[in-house]
Amino acid sequence: MNDVAEFKVPDITARKNFGLVLAEDYTLAQPLDRYTEIDHQVWSTLYHRQMEILKDRACDEFFDGLQRLPIEPNRVPVFDELNQVLQAATGWKIVAVHGLIPDEVFFHHLANRRFPVTWWLREANQIDYLQEPDVFHDLFGHVPLLANPVFADYLAAYGQAGLAAQSENALHMLARLYWYTVEFGLIQTSAGLRIYGAGIVSSRTESIYSLESNAPNRVGFDMQRILQTRYRIDTFQKTYFVIDSFERLFTATSDFQLLSQYYAAIRHLPAIGAGEITPTDVIMQVGSREGWSESEDL
Repeated sequence: MNDVAEFKVPDITARKNFGLVLAEDYTLAQPLDRYTEIDHQVWSTLYHRQMEILKDRACDEFFDGLQRLPIEPNRVPVFDELNQVLQAATGWKIVAVHGLIPDEVFFHHLANRRFPVTWWLREANQIDYLQEPDVFHDLFGHVPLLANPVFADYLAAYGQAGLAAQSENALHMLARLYWYTVEFGLIQTSAGLRIYGAGIVSSRTESIYSLESNAPNRVGFDMQRILQTRYRIDTFQKTYFVIDSFERLFTATSDFQLLSQYYAAIRHLPAIGAGEITPTDVIMQVGSREGWSESEDL
């Protein structure tokens, strides 16, 4: 087989990756020589800004991971240095990728405790928003929680569930679980509601919106409800699901037989809109929908 993976990518991804060779599993050696001084300055700006915003907003486990791992505040981290600590802590490692990769490849990496991290960084004129994931989102947002044993086990179980879901034509349902937990999850702690989802942790504006805005719904975690609920990629989230522990995530996701029962139960039911409230929801806040357009509850 050819050792260069074929893929279609947006312009920025193509520019960043020009001339680089991917292995069959879409990984590559982190091209450290491609980081410029401007890249390191952008990383530093993003890191320090988010650390200030996340005080009393992100969960303790996130900060614990940042302290344990060599995630530098003023330069793009070196993956090999980080892996020495991460693998000793939970058996995980990060692998450099060019950007988004196919579902099957992604699940296979997760199931084998490898987290794909986009190696390149957004440019200075994109510092507030980038549609696709870059190294700041992937590494700063996701990797600290991989140092937490329970969350690390959850993500490995999710990868295994993804491989199993392919044969059940259920990936579109399982993708909703990743979105509403790994990317945009909230957790109830003794100190109050906190952020753990990487899509929030790495976002200046959603870090504040997710906890403090009256517009979105906040409801208790319910696996079947999440698997049935659509999500939006073009706006702030309309509904945030709140867990009470990472243990609950792991337990719910590692039972593949139960997941199959959920898939069967909702396969022929209409999807729930991203902004809908259902009669069975454990409600923490019914959103005011302030600022939503009429289509944004879909």
